[in-house]
Amino acid sequence: MVRVKICGITNWPDARAACDAGADALGFNFYAKSPRAIAPAEAWRIIRRLPPFVAPVGVFVNWAPRAVLSLADALRLSAVQLHGDESPRDVAACARHTFVIKTFRVKSGFHLAEFRRYAAASAFLLDAAHTGQFGGTGKTTDWALARRAARARLIILSGGLSPDNVAEAVRTVRPYAVDVASGVESRPGNKDPGKLREFLAEVSRASRTQR
Repeated sequence: MVRVKICGITNWPDARAACDAGADALGFNFYAKSPRAIAPAEAWRIIRRLPPFVAPVGVFVNWAPRAVLSLADALRLSAVQLHGDESPRDVAACARHTFVIKTFRVKSGFHLAEFRRYAAASAFLLDAAHTGQFGGTGKTTDWALARRAARARLIILSGGLSPDNVAEAVRTVRPYAVDVASGVESRPGNKDPGKLREFLAEVSRASRTQR
């Protein structure tokens, strides 16, 4: 079964709607310039109310490892997602203490050999590249490249996913998980319960048919 992470959670009603729809993980974005940014204190008020099998994931952009780990410990995060230009050394430093998802913003010329430099990571998230933005662009990732990557790595597919295309994405790429933010929103930072339910239902349907 392909897992689902709903990213950019900013409030409890959205978190509850995502959990009710069947999400496996929720993403809390600590990148201040994002329209989905959340303060650590507010994230904690949400995380402490989550069901036991829904994983809270912190999204960080170019934080020092010590700061990442300090907040991860304080908020009891299940994993950290390093979404910026972190070095292999930074990833390894975090991975010694927690699960790390390393994001790659896929653009022309990206080589799968890049994964070897970040071998300490537990999984890799592939997002669409967009100048000046770290995720949430609504742009689609290169699915052909993602499919090749998913044959050997734990790949989380992101970038431009929505209820309209996620089933096709799952069947094409066969990822470990999918990640969505803007594709299930009514406006930036606010989720649409109907889109959440439809997205999870489409992932479930596609997962069953690919067995």
